Amino acid sequence: MAVTMADITKLRKMTGAGMMDCKNALTEANGDFDGAMKIIREKGQAVAAKRSDREASEGCVLVKVADGFGAIIALKCETDFVAKNEDFIKLTQDILDAAVANKCKTLEEVQALPMGDSTIAQAVTDRSGITGEKMELDGYMTLEGSAIATYNHQGKNFLCTMVAMSKEVDPKVGHEVAMQVAAMNPIAVDEAGVPADVLEKEKEIAADKARQEGKPENMIEKIAMGRISKFYKEVCLLKQEYIQDGKMTVAEYLKSVDKDLTVTAFKRFTLRAE
Repeated sequence: MAVTMADITKLRKMTGAGMMDCKNALTEANGDFDGAMKIIREKGQAVAAKRSDREASEGCVLVKVADGFGAIIALKCETDFVAKNEDFIKLTQDILDAAVANKCKTLEEVQALPMGDSTIAQAVTDRSGITGEKMELDGYMTLEGSAIATYNHQGKNFLCTMVAMSKEVDPKVGHEVAMQVAAMNPIAVDEAGVPADVLEKEKEIAADKARQEGKPENMIEKIAMGRISKFYKEVCLLKQEYIQDGKMTVAEYLKSVDKDLTVTAFKRFTLRAE
């Protein structure tokens, strides 16, 4: 049977596939929409299998907060061209919207959510067939709290952060702290949050460096701890130099806003190598 432009347009809205892909699928399925959708889906599965060993290093990273629940998610692909496609960005946003609405705690929960006539996992596979590139969800992070600030670096969808504050503040304050996390890449809020293995490794490095410099053995530990103090200032958010005013730390900036204000947690995800 003849395939009409109206049919092609309808299938494109249903699947997001290109016009020619929709036409070919409808022609092969003799105008049957369920059959055409199956053909498009099978194409996605074939592409996903064929390109499973490829590296998906580009993509779209988005962040959202609603009703005290925040999430970051990345939909990854192979090329910057696909990453900037409006349909690809919309799919990422739709997935994030669903994840936040359902307050999903894990990526597995997100993938299992319904989308269209199937699941989010299937929707990603379907999009792989449309673009011809490997695609995968990654970087799913969540935060909960009554005051969460977010930041999408330069609005370019490759680096996002969110910061949970101890109390509600001017959005500008939260935005600037979230920007600090993006720019300075801390690994913990304060000293207590630095992983024990990371701290132990830094102590070993500091001690070895002191020995190489010929420092007396009875001074090694004191010198190492002095260097650890400097390390804390580099990797702990509250001890970092505040990027908007180098004369104070982030903690001092927050205290200048409100004596009881601090950061309780943060998340950061980027597609770019640090």
